[in-house]
Amino acid sequence: MIDLDTPALPIFLSGGCKGGVGKSALCEALVDDLLQRGWPVLLVETDISVPDVWRAYGKMPGVEAMTLDLDDVDGWIVLGTALSQHPRHVVAINTAARNDRGIVSYGSMLAKALAKLRRPLITLWVINRQRDSLELLEDYLRLMPDSLVHVVCNGHFGPPGKFELYNGSPYRRQIEARGGRSLTFPDLADRVSDALRTGRLAIAKALDEESGAIDFGSRIELERWREETRALFDAIMPPALRSGHTGSDALADAAESA
Repeated sequence: MIDLDTPALPIFLSGGCKGGVGKSALCEALVDDLLQRGWPVLLVETDISVPDVWRAYGKMPGVEAMTLDLDDVDGWIVLGTALSQHPRHVVAINTAARNDRGIVSYGSMLAKALAKLRRPLITLWVINRQRDSLELLEDYLRLMPDSLVHVVCNGHFGPPGKFELYNGSPYRRQIEARGGRSLTFPDLADRVSDALRTGRLAIAKALDEESGAIDFGSRIELERWREETRALFDAIMPPALRSGHTGSDALADAAESA
């Protein structure tokens, strides 16, 4: 079990293995939240066919970004090296659909790298209301037993009570017994999420009035959603990451060493 009070900065993995559940949206919200807290971020985009998170955040101040194919062993080698080279960055990994094949074949390489680097892995497992999301979760828990796993029910697919398969399942009991949380990712109005995706917009850029990237009403909706995602991340953020002052210091240090 990982120690969330350790000074080593964590690696967050937005997972789910299944396509279309909202992994990229969650990863974008996570990167935005970390930047608001003042932490430098290493973004690792592994959805190389549709690298939406990389497109939106690859050139944002405070972010170093890379794309990797984790279906191939070379991608895992590069990932391990990148983690070792960025000890002052919080890492956000956005996984591709059906990435369970890469994890089955090479996930042990990540586990060994994290053990040597003494960096914790925190998995945010995004689910919809279908059974295969849970079956893939069972496989992931077996393959990555040292990761702290939080299950994130995507509110786009309905309110918490609609996730009956997960709520009444042994998976929920297992997750929470391991110290994980069961969370709900707030839904964002379609017209706003579509504007972010179509314009390849980072959240902060979309909220910038001078940019005029989205209209006034959409900015209000995006602000509401951003506040709700902050509450979600507050519930799972390790103590070392909650201080904006410490994060700002880390961001300055990372900029100087770049």
